[in-house]
Amino acid sequence: MEAVPARARAWVACVALSVVLCALPFPDTRTPWWALTLLAGLYAACDHVVRRRLGGTFYPVLLAGAFLLPPPAAALVPLPAALLARVEERPVRLRRVWRAARPSLAVWGAARVHWSLGGRDAVVSCHFPYVLVPAGAAVLAFCLVLAVLDGGILAAGVGVPPAPLRPWGRVSPRRAWGGLLSRSLAPVAVHGLAGLMMAVLWRSRYGPVAALLVLLPMCVSCWVFAQYHRERAAHQATIRALVQAVDIKDGYTRGHSERVGRASVLIARELGMDDARVEVLRFAGILHDVGKLGVPTRLLRKDGPLTPEERRVIELHPEYGHEMVRGISFLGEARAAILHHHERLDGSGYPYGLAGAQIPECARVVAVADAFDAMTSTRSYSRARPVEAAVTELRRCAGTHFDPRMVTALADALDRHGWHPAVTADETSPAVPAQQPVSGSPSGAGR
Repeated sequence: MEAVPARARAWVACVALSVVLCALPFPDTRTPWWALTLLAGLYAACDHVVRRRLGGTFYPVLLAGAFLLPPPAAALVPLPAALLARVEERPVRLRRVWRAARPSLAVWGAARVHWSLGGRDAVVSCHFPYVLVPAGAAVLAFCLVLAVLDGGILAAGVGVPPAPLRPWGRVSPRRAWGGLLSRSLAPVAVHGLAGLMMAVLWRSRYGPVAALLVLLPMCVSCWVFAQYHRERAAHQATIRALVQAVDIKDGYTRGHSERVGRASVLIARELGMDDARVEVLRFAGILHDVGKLGVPTRLLRKDGPLTPEERRVIELHPEYGHEMVRGISFLGEARAAILHHHERLDGSGYPYGLAGAQIPECARVVAVADAFDAMTSTRSYSRARPVEAAVTELRRCAGTHFDPRMVTALADALDRHGWHPAVTADETSPAVPAQQPVSGSPSGAGR
């Protein structure tokens, strides 16, 4: 238990004591043992399958317990799952207590609100739409209790919900509680609707067996959601592997891809693009130089000026990159940005000499982000410029090299959020003469 701060152990102890106090009236509730046992066993089975096979949490059975059982009995539903689940990280006892106390207190709060608003009678009589009011309030209470508990454990210095008690260092209360409630409302509301359907069917003439049928579509949806996250993780791994390969080959621009991705996101958000396009622009910025894998390493690491023939070879990297990512469907318009990020508004760029609106918007965004990071990073052929000087140079070239909208968006975003440039070349290496920029681009951004 030495890895868990004393304040965190105290928080867990307080939560566990609260659960004990909430469950004390249970003997007086006259709850049917068979109902409590069935719900607790069902939740334990579902929780085991979802956590081990799909990842995440599964709340419909818990919320059905909140809608069907008195609050003290509802607080006991999560306990078997927590006691039977395998805990692999230390301290085992403390983690097990937390995993039991956290959902128990949340479902008790939901049941208390539901019963206080007359939800039990509404479920029994299937009184729609009135039954939705106490159920909605119960779901809100459930989310609120979870947010308070998770924020408390974060503020105490450990973990990230829903897998808390993982040492991470103490965070400020604002950061600990910020966004926890809003992020959980939508998914828990879906689980709450399934739990309400279970409760209504449970109380109907069809009985508990019919209620179990609700779990089938929920399990399918959880499986689909898990597949989506696995696919997304695979996408991220693919991109990381490509970027790492470029960084290994071109050590002078190590980290450049990630910074261009970040600058592209700043521009996209400043322009008011939706989240999907912002993500695509991030991919485009990160992968814009992937075609360098097809360029000879000696050219990428050359300290002196490039010959015209060598420059023409390097100028093929957008086409190489486009060929490499052509079959990666999830990149979408990011592939066009990879191909055209060295085009210029006046038509003097490469590889196809496109001009003005012929250049895809995503490519115009990445072009500005690429040039900005090139100017604010130290390379083998140039020293880093201050951010203000780089923005001034971008403004000077706006309308000829770069889209003025993108330059203005980046400047406004930098004023609002700032920028922390990083050195990408070995500062201990001897200074070399500044290389003539490729095709006259600012700070040699074409390299």
